[in-house]
Amino acid sequence: MAMRQTPLTCSGHTRPVVDLAFSGITPYGYFLISACKGAGQHLPRLSGQHYGKPMLRQGDTGDWIGTFLGHKGAVWGATLNKDATKAATAAADFTAKVWDAVSGDELMTLAHKHIVKTVDFTQDSNYLLTGGQDKLLRIYDLNKPEAEPKEISGHTSGIKKALWCSEDKQILSADDKTVRLWDHATMTEVKSLNFNMSVSSMEYIPEGEILVITYGRSIAFHSAVSLDPIKSFEAPATINSASLHPEKEFLVAGGEDFKLYKYDYNSGEELESYKGHFGPIHCVRFSPDGELYASGSEDGTLRLWQTVVGKTYGLWKCVLPEEDSGELAKPKIGFPETTEEEIEEIASENSDCIYPSAPDVKA
Repeated sequence: MAMRQTPLTCSGHTRPVVDLAFSGITPYGYFLISACKGAGQHLPRLSGQHYGKPMLRQGDTGDWIGTFLGHKGAVWGATLNKDATKAATAAADFTAKVWDAVSGDELMTLAHKHIVKTVDFTQDSNYLLTGGQDKLLRIYDLNKPEAEPKEISGHTSGIKKALWCSEDKQILSADDKTVRLWDHATMTEVKSLNFNMSVSSMEYIPEGEILVITYGRSIAFHSAVSLDPIKSFEAPATINSASLHPEKEFLVAGGEDFKLYKYDYNSGEELESYKGHFGPIHCVRFSPDGELYASGSEDGTLRLWQTVVGKTYGLWKCVLPEEDSGELAKPKIGFPETTEEEIEEIASENSDCIYPSAPDVKA
């Protein structure tokens, strides 16, 4: 029975969404943080406008929880620790910040010498890895905020992404055309990969130690331990981000043609493709349970998509047509205490569900 994707569109950001990350599954569900490019203090603060401010949401519904206020410019990177008690952000104001993700309070500001692009917690949340335009990797001991960070040099251009891997024993980092693997204990480079075009994104999958790299139209999979190639796919357009399903059944990717692509990971077959946004897609990630994936775009929106369309999950409820009606089965989005007419009023031309803008307050 044919089913059509009906995404949840989370509004609030009004500038391009350039990064997003999910927490692990906690007793309270899982959570989603997003980073927004903007001009910060130089733009007017309007009700519901979040210029360059990272936002926290309930992961399975997209419901807004809060906004982290404090950066004075574009926020390029954002992440949550495993149990969603802490958040970290990387920004154009030459700082990385660590936040209490429950109260929204700023816990510490880590000064850098240039724009910070990426942040990542160790599994125990005791250390934070950062990278940015000054080409250095830094490791901060969060239990010793006054201590100087450890620094790793070797990149020859600005660092776009840096991730802990192999139970925090190693580090993966990407600059413009190079991906490098580092040993945490010795702070030395183990191996590197060179590309003939710019690396646009990198994702690390702990189960199976898989590294997902996108560059040009290519989506490449490598061993995170050795950097040896596993397989690669070619997409019809330039890809900015890709994510592998937790059970390694599917991968999704998005890029410059505004479309989202879904592939069978084992065969490489394209399963779906559809216009996902009204601008280039900058980031895409699967949820920790694999039931949905989130995408962030130049159009300033964050959208949630079902991995298996038509399944009742979160705000999606599968409504089957009456027999012999000739209608297609269609997933329906349910809102508490919302009438059919009200749902119609807030549906966009793509039948998306739009959340009301959130107030500009702390989480």
